[in-house]
Amino acid sequence: MSSRPPSPPIEPPPSRWDLPSPSRADEDGVCGVGADLEPGTVLAAYRAGLFPMPVRRRVLAWWSPDPRGVVPLGGLRVSRSLRRSMQRYEVRVDSAFEAVIEACADPRRPHGWIDREVRAAYTTLHQLGWAHSVEAWTPGGELAGGLYGVAIGGLFAGESMFHRRTDASKVALVGLVERLRAGGGRLLDVQWITDHLASLGAVAIPRDEYLRRLADALRAPLPEVFGGPTPPP
Repeated sequence: MSSRPPSPPIEPPPSRWDLPSPSRADEDGVCGVGADLEPGTVLAAYRAGLFPMPVRRRVLAWWSPDPRGVVPLGGLRVSRSLRRSMQRYEVRVDSAFEAVIEACADPRRPHGWIDREVRAAYTTLHQLGWAHSVEAWTPGGELAGGLYGVAIGGLFAGESMFHRRTDASKVALVGLVERLRAGGGRLLDVQWITDHLASLGAVAIPRDEYLRRLADALRAPLPEVFGGPTPPP
């Protein structure tokens, strides 16, 4: 089980790297390779519209795909069957971050990219209050699915999700959207569109539009659920 991250998040030392501009991205969305996964570097990347993902073993790339996948907070599609599934799980936040990222990093999953260095980097970000998990639990206390990502201001940058039971990851996503909407969140970034995400209402937007929305989101306060200020009564 995870301990609750600090509130508000702790700002780490700044990165020693000059990260590439999203405008330098190639046709695959890669802006550059190298640098490190220190907390200050990863946070600077998200604030600039980039995210890290290895392209092969020990080769770290910085990405800014065009178009970019986002889930409109007012446009989530919740089917009748998903609403029924929501009754079967309890949604929690940050109660099992390490277990969530471990499940997302399971090497048996196809196209796995979450290696030991990535896990360590995001666990450190969690300990500093920047990375968060949203989980779906069964009534019997089993972790059935979940997701994790990074929250900065009104941005939540989703990184990965998993499920062990039917619809559990979708229920976690619904729980995330509900909490972002209630807390004044502005932007839910999912990087690329998959059929799974598209079925839930995710859309692809041009990079320039994403960067405009990102700038607006970063000016917003962090939702309370992720350690932001408590709204007045």
